[in-house]
Amino acid sequence: MAEPATDTILVLNGPNLNMLGTREPEKYGHATLADVEALCRESAATFGLKADCRQSNREGELIDFIHEAHARKMKGIIINAGGYSHTSIALHDALLAVQIPTVEVHVTNIHARESFRHHSYTARAAFASLCGFGIEGYRLAIQGLAAKLGIKPKA
Repeated sequence: MAEPATDTILVLNGPNLNMLGTREPEKYGHATLADVEALCRESAATFGLKADCRQSNREGELIDFIHEAHARKMKGIIINAGGYSHTSIALHDALLAVQIPTVEVHVTNIHARESFRHHSYTARAAFASLCGFGIEGYRLAIQGLAAKLGIKPKA
């Protein structure tokens, strides 16, 4: 049986996000995935939460992480599914199945990019979606998730 993690949120990053810092820095900036994860851990801690940060380039593994979040009774999910946001009905269905409060994040403004990026299946399974704030969007997503859960910052 999975160990409960009721004070934890899942921060889930999808394909190519392991390349942050080197991948098209004019669009995505110079921050690395390690920088994103550190920011998320720091932001979550301000609310007395832990951030369990995961990344995969494989759709099925992302779904397994979502199912694990449910089994471990995690409080919420922050997801940047990358390109799968625009194509994966399976990720959409997994998020709906677990019924965990979810915020979608994108580093870039997906609505100012190619038309195929304007639609997001994962956004339809989230209570909120943020895009275009760079990696600061992760901090904003954690703040929004905490507010949705009624969790105030710790003194």
